[in-house]
Amino acid sequence: MSVIVILIIASILVAIGFLTAFIWSVKSGQYDDTYSPSVRILFDDTAPKKDLAKKPK
Repeated sequence: MSVIVILIIASILVAIGFLTAFIWSVKSGQYDDTYSPSVRILFDDTAPKKDLAKKPK
């Protein structure tokens, strides 16, 4: 029976640790922008410019 009490206390301490880590990550801005990092690679390249130095004959 004492093992169950020890496991419950240990699981509560682990849960408090995860809650603390989650609150810290929210306050430090980890979840501010979740959309643009996933599509940033799509907008990095600019459209190629036409070569104005060459004139058609």
